[in-house]
Amino acid sequence: MNQILDGTRTFLCVSFLIYASWSDYKTREVSNKVWVILGPSALALTGFQFLFYSSQPLQLLQSYILSFAVTSVLAVAIFYAGGFGGADAKALMCIALALPVYPSHLLSQAAELFSPLFPLTIFTNGILLGALSVFYALFRNLLWKVRNRGGVFEGLETGSFGRKFLALVSGYKVKLSQLKTGHMYPLEDVYVNDEGEAKRKLLVFPKDEEREEIVSRILENVKEESLEGGVWATPGLPLLIFITAGLIVALAYGDIVWILLSLFLK
Repeated sequence: MNQILDGTRTFLCVSFLIYASWSDYKTREVSNKVWVILGPSALALTGFQFLFYSSQPLQLLQSYILSFAVTSVLAVAIFYAGGFGGADAKALMCIALALPVYPSHLLSQAAELFSPLFPLTIFTNGILLGALSVFYALFRNLLWKVRNRGGVFEGLETGSFGRKFLALVSGYKVKLSQLKTGHMYPLEDVYVNDEGEAKRKLLVFPKDEEREEIVSRILENVKEESLEGGVWATPGLPLLIFITAGLIVALAYGDIVWILLSLFLK
């Protein structure tokens, strides 16, 4: 029965997260109905299993409460710090309700190493998988440099080294039409200097609510010919996609951080 319930909780969590990731990717929004259904369902299933089919219900209950508390505090703190959106925070809390500890009855041999706080394993896996997008951005920028003449930061030479580095690893140059119609977030903005001249500047953390305003400023203040090489932007892939991938990797292989550390320490 434990194996069946482990499988049910895992299937429920993965299914809802895949749907939420798809919704986030297509519309950049996830309905609260997803979390309203997933959260209570996960709580009911996990509580039922721990109370009626666990040999150590008190110990597991303590682990459950600790896992959910730590995950919730982390999720809320990162959300208010601007690290990710509300859907990501709700997803982590729902994961903590569905899979507060690793479902060992389901895949006892699959994952060799993982944190006792299983949702944190999922989160760190997601962050590491998301970091792989850096290589895609660098490849795009290298390809642009090979195909085009001039510097990748033409018109933005006054930007600091730090801002240029962040742009290189998190974004790439796109046509203005892509910035206007796609789910791309501008990595540059326009300001007016003391002489009344419009100057472009690199951004560090583009905000979703400022996207349309920034695009409008670029269109109004920057000459079209100066944008022929493209505008710096980031695809802003939802973290929820990587959290979902992190969950799947955690179930199949375990904690990427612990696995890498174990390889280095051998």
